[in-house]
Amino acid sequence: MEYNFREIEKRWQIFWKKKNIFQTKNSLKKNLSSKFYILNMFPYPSGYGLHVGHCLGYIASDIYARYKRTEGCNVLYPMGFDSFGLPAEQYAIQTGKNPDETTRDNIKRYKNQMEKIGLSFDWKNQLCTSSTDYYRWTQWMFIQIFDSWYDKNSDKAKPINLLIEEFNKNGNLCVNPSSSNNKITNFKFNSQMWKEFNSYKKESILSNYRLAFLCKNTVNWCPELGTVLANDEIKNGKSQRGGFPIYKKKMLQWHIRISSYAERLLKGLDDIECSESLKKIQYNWIGKKSGISIYLDLFFHINGIKKIEIFLERPEIIFGMTFIILSTDHPFSEKISLLYQKEKVKSFCEQSSLIEKEKSISGIFTGNYIFHPFIKNKKIPIYISDNFYVDNQTRSTIGIPGHENICQTFAKKFHLDIIDVLTTNNNEKKEKTFINSYFLNGLNIKEARKKIILILEKKKIGFQKNSYKLRDAIFSRQRYWGEPIPIYYKRNHIPNPIPIENLPLILPKINNYHPKNGKSPLVRVNNWAWDEKNKKIVSNTLIDNQSIFPIETNTMPSWAGSSWYFLRYMDVNNSHFFLSKRKEKYWINVDLYIGGSEHSTGHLIYARFWNKFLKDRGWIKSEEPFQRILNQGMILSHSVSILKIIGKNIFVSFGLRNNRKKFHDSFQEVYVDISLIDHNNELNINKFKKWRSEYYHAEFVLEKGVFLCKKKLEKMSKSKYNVITPDTIYKKFGSDVFRVYEMFLGPIMVSKPWNDEKINGIKNFLNKLWRLFHNNNNQTFYISNNTPTFKELKILHFTIKKLKEKINSFSFNTSISYLMIMVNKLIILKCNKRKILEPLVQLLAPFTPHISEEIWMKLGKKKSILFYSFPNFDQKYLLENKITYPIMLNGKFKFTETFEVSLKKKEIEKKILNHIKVKIFLKEKKLKKIIIIQNKIINIIGK
Repeated sequence: MEYNFREIEKRWQIFWKKKNIFQTKNSLKKNLSSKFYILNMFPYPSGYGLHVGHCLGYIASDIYARYKRTEGCNVLYPMGFDSFGLPAEQYAIQTGKNPDETTRDNIKRYKNQMEKIGLSFDWKNQLCTSSTDYYRWTQWMFIQIFDSWYDKNSDKAKPINLLIEEFNKNGNLCVNPSSSNNKITNFKFNSQMWKEFNSYKKESILSNYRLAFLCKNTVNWCPELGTVLANDEIKNGKSQRGGFPIYKKKMLQWHIRISSYAERLLKGLDDIECSESLKKIQYNWIGKKSGISIYLDLFFHINGIKKIEIFLERPEIIFGMTFIILSTDHPFSEKISLLYQKEKVKSFCEQSSLIEKEKSISGIFTGNYIFHPFIKNKKIPIYISDNFYVDNQTRSTIGIPGHENICQTFAKKFHLDIIDVLTTNNNEKKEKTFINSYFLNGLNIKEARKKIILILEKKKIGFQKNSYKLRDAIFSRQRYWGEPIPIYYKRNHIPNPIPIENLPLILPKINNYHPKNGKSPLVRVNNWAWDEKNKKIVSNTLIDNQSIFPIETNTMPSWAGSSWYFLRYMDVNNSHFFLSKRKEKYWINVDLYIGGSEHSTGHLIYARFWNKFLKDRGWIKSEEPFQRILNQGMILSHSVSILKIIGKNIFVSFGLRNNRKKFHDSFQEVYVDISLIDHNNELNINKFKKWRSEYYHAEFVLEKGVFLCKKKLEKMSKSKYNVITPDTIYKKFGSDVFRVYEMFLGPIMVSKPWNDEKINGIKNFLNKLWRLFHNNNNQTFYISNNTPTFKELKILHFTIKKLKEKINSFSFNTSISYLMIMVNKLIILKCNKRKILEPLVQLLAPFTPHISEEIWMKLGKKKSILFYSFPNFDQKYLLENKITYPIMLNGKFKFTETFEVSLKKKEIEKKILNHIKVKIFLKEKKLKKIIIIQNKIINIIGK
């Protein structure tokens, strides 16, 4: 009889919950080394629930959490939900259901699924980013960011009050801020001037220093979703949610000056244990470049603009410059254009707003020029184009058609000069040197660069600096379902924070969740004004801009709440502060952080920035939030798509895809639920019509009487309709089988395909394990107290040693292999001895917790197996009985010979001298001496 997994698993899940087995110890008196904080990147609770791809990281972390508990660690292993965001809002728009209600329902479903898998999360520490108890502190942190600036002298954020004090004493003459706004460095004032500025002027100046600030910027605008999207919410020029087109649009938005932390974000990577690929992604995202900024004089000064800034990594190529490029979102792109070109430039910028467009070379001349900094009176035309990679901060670049293909194509199209300033010397090194470049003739690249920088610095039109790809993060979202930004606006749109004591600013309930005309649904809220005197929210009709003011209607992005949740888990029930000093000192940071590589850019950058800011202001001690980051691979599954003619309700069989001329149209691929396809990749058209009602009256073009689909292996995703839920697996096979199978698929860091045909092998393994402890057709539990043999002990201690190694290196698939080998060997030996099988159950427990608890109880144990220490191996059982020596004759290796480990030197000497090869050697030579280095080498010397 096989073990009854349904009965066993249900019993132990109830037991764990009832006894609070997984609850983190409140006592913080243990040594620091005994604490271990394991964290998964928490999920967004969608209505679809978990699929087996999500479970990969959760099961891996659970195995390690259970293992660390048995190693004596006080383990913090929490779970929560990243519950604000676009999916719930879109669902609310479609159904009219309050996202708060649907989110709560989805959380219950996720939690139920996680408990069914046997995940040992401490649910007492659960958090939810859309809970007012949580986002109260997110709002508090935003206000602190708003009330801070970055001091480059001390290389950290400081309170804005200290900056105001400095302005009152000395103006900004001695201030060295980090900012992406050149107004700071260009506009100088003394204390007298500062005191004479009105409040609007002062706030305008301070906004150039604040880490949270308002400004107009080009954003990723999605009209269909009615909101701004972050770069990581876009794929192939379309929104990840819904696949809608994205446009570039200038909007007044809140920003976080994350660029101030670029260098520290780079340096901090040295302190994180993670894969080189993850570090490379972070390095590339931050994108540090060293070079020189050059200010070029404009030929026509328009709107008070006299210079254009460019950044060059290779300043020596400036002699090949024949044009310069400004991006369409450059702040001067339209302002410096001459009158006769203004409308053309404006039209060009508007047409270039669609992100996903054909990248044919295009541009528009502004009518204006800059002067070449080295060639007297030489004018260089200024063009607007989005075809070039521009520096992230200056939004500009130079065109060097003699040295770059894209520049050459552009130059030919617009009939511009092509200048090659380099040649190859006929020397052994084949160095590139300058020709026809005035004072650079014959200089190599390094010499030329040094000379150019010196001249530019002397002329005071250039200075060396680092440029970063990392941009300040846009913080506004035109959504309902997000944290309200705790800001109200006084006269002249001056932002003021809601008083700390009045937080949280609670998201109001509304009926219509759809944004309109680029504005948040909160613009329609009747009571969304701040009464400054009485410190409360009042009706908008009372706004007088004297004591009652409008409140910000945009909400925070979803990354706001996920940028600090790892800190809140340390002290989740603290109502007085987001984290007590005592708890932070004990837990410090996350020891192991597990999540998908898709979060290697946005989330990790934001979380690391947020942590560094809180450290700067003295609320936490740790510079980096995560000691070790592990990216699990993806679970791959076959997806199916069919061809649809764009703009028509007509579908075409995939085999006809190359016959475009017949249809005179282009195709788009539409994903189809995998359940609608048979084994021959044929679509069940009737089922498909019922599945998607909008296609009920569609036309289907068949080939040879059938409709074929495209099938490919890719990431498991709800949007691709190729997910497999854990529910179907554990209902059929049990959670322990599901857990072991997920880990046995392959290395945790590698993506691998799902293949449930092989799951029976895991089922058989657990049945074998069960039979080790039962006889009479598995009905009677039986175990012997007889003394184990040396061979049995050797099998056990070898497996313990290997499992400790493999679990600590997260090689869970090989850990399972060693457990399978041990079980098979014990079956062959017919071993049922307590001293062997009892530790075997402990070795299995992190992987198969339910069946392990059941057997542990049958072994007579009163407490959960988690309260018993993980077994240790004894080295004496791992020693080999024999050892192989290399045999040297007069110092030259000749052959190897194996001896019993127990033999003494005299016995080894006697045996080796009787070896036939040694006898032949000594026939011609007389034995001088024999050198035996125990357990290493034997050297026979003859003369």
